[in-house]
Amino acid sequence: MESGNEALLIAPCGMNCGICVAYLRDRNRCPGCRGPDDNKSVTRRECRIKNCGVFHKDDAYFCFTCGDFPCDRLKHLDKRYRTKYHMSMIENLENIRKSGIVEFMQNEKIRWTCDRCGGTICVHRRCCYDCGEKIS
Repeated sequence: MESGNEALLIAPCGMNCGICVAYLRDRNRCPGCRGPDDNKSVTRRECRIKNCGVFHKDDAYFCFTCGDFPCDRLKHLDKRYRTKYHMSMIENLENIRKSGIVEFMQNEKIRWTCDRCGGTICVHRRCCYDCGEKIS
């Protein structure tokens, strides 16, 4: 994850874009959910959670600020990520709400840093994006 802009890599839904395969790859790299839409796929540009009518184009908003939190869309996404990638967006959002974005980002850095080389672990591939070390 890049230093300085890490907090901007946390999507409104609680996804840490810095550990996403689309952000980590070199070719057609996604700038993260809060980044410009220029190089994003249609599914990322038109994300119904990111573009929820409840929110304005404010860099600081998260789904937990909504009266509907967690909404059905977020619950569905969370279930898919918990099942497939062993990561919960709702849990991420609860941690941000409880401890703040700074502490959350510190914990994310520890959780998603490869013990072997110090690179970034990709949530989707379950391995270090730099050295290929698999995680359990």
